[in-house]
Amino acid sequence: MTDHSPDLVALQRRLAEFAAARNWQPYHTPKNLAAALSVEAGELVEIFQWLTPEQSARVMDDPGSAHRVRDEVADVLAYLLQFCQVLGVDPLAALEAKIERNESRFPVPDPPEGPAVGADGRAEGPKRTGT
Repeated sequence: MTDHSPDLVALQRRLAEFAAARNWQPYHTPKNLAAALSVEAGELVEIFQWLTPEQSARVMDDPGSAHRVRDEVADVLAYLLQFCQVLGVDPLAALEAKIERNESRFPVPDPPEGPAVGADGRAEGPKRTGT
């Protein structure tokens, strides 16, 4: 990661200006942006679809794959930021509120538990509980 982070509001403004210059605003409805976000997230998943967990952990080692991952991450983030702007959602405030709710919903066990281990002896990821 880089040491600097572009200003989120400035990025949203650039995206809005980009769309306005091309007269795309009529198409940037919440429904269309949500659909586009889903498509781009699917393209990110596609990169990892048939990789083993070990291969997926090393995907950024290959320059071609790393470039594709960065491009899809950028597409997902661009559509998410545009979606938030259209609906008036502050994405950082929404994320902070969600983290706070999850910290209350899922308190740290006492003592903290290690990762769950499946029948094959490999660590399992966290169980999805509709977070």
